[in-house]
Amino acid sequence: MTQVETQKNAQTSGLNWQQKRLIQNILLYGVLTAIALLIIVPLLWMLSTSFKPKSEWFLPQIYWVPRTFTWANYQTILNNSSLPIARWFVNSVGVSSVVTILILAIDSIAAYAYARMEFPGKRILFGVLLATLFLPGIMFLVPNFLTVSALGLLNNYAGVIVPALAGVFGVFFMRQFFESLPRELEEAAYLDGATRVQTFLLIALPLAKPALATLGIITFLASWNDFLWPLLILKDRTLLTLPPGLSQLQGAFTSEYGQMMAGAVITSAPVLILYLLLQRYIVESVQTTGLKG
Repeated sequence: MTQVETQKNAQTSGLNWQQKRLIQNILLYGVLTAIALLIIVPLLWMLSTSFKPKSEWFLPQIYWVPRTFTWANYQTILNNSSLPIARWFVNSVGVSSVVTILILAIDSIAAYAYARMEFPGKRILFGVLLATLFLPGIMFLVPNFLTVSALGLLNNYAGVIVPALAGVFGVFFMRQFFESLPRELEEAAYLDGATRVQTFLLIALPLAKPALATLGIITFLASWNDFLWPLLILKDRTLLTLPPGLSQLQGAFTSEYGQMMAGAVITSAPVLILYLLLQRYIVESVQTTGLKG
């Protein structure tokens, strides 16, 4: 085979590889675009419906842009004295923030202990904790309710917050991150005289910011969207959070869809803003786990 033929074969192989790569990218971005549309389209429809008057809710044609733009749905739910939306919003922010902060603190400490400390029964205990991830949450509804009732925490925010702190996912998630950190960093700190607590606070936690941000937004979102548990625990209407509170817009025989969509927009906005603020850390935590590579 001559040198010219060899060069032609190399060029042909390169073109074939580039074509395959192009096809793979087209398929990949096509799938990602389809998934993005499945997520974005309902949000856009929710936003559009929230600005439509009642006469446009059930038209046979689909109008993404309201033909008659109105703020009436927002004004109705915000000015309705029987629906204290502002109070429910503040309640949701407070409960979700407290749950998120406490879970980040508790789970990061527990995860670091499982990742770096040795104690009797460590692997067995961690295996039992992981096994609970395979159990549906509804199984714990009655035991948790009886426990909260026995402790006198019904109709109290503590009854909503305390059971949420027993989640295992955060411990598992943070443990995997701490396991990926090179031990040499902590050993160097020990040689400099740092205690285990100082090493955790000054070495491990700063490196875990991406993982903490990811766990934080997952926890906040789960607490913010929690519907059934606050509905069972909180009997006073003024103590309700947004999801169970806004469910009162849906009646037995009629539903105010425009107002429901307006309430859904108000409910979704804080979570979307939080994600936009923390997306850099979330992407970083997905791209890399710790410093090994």
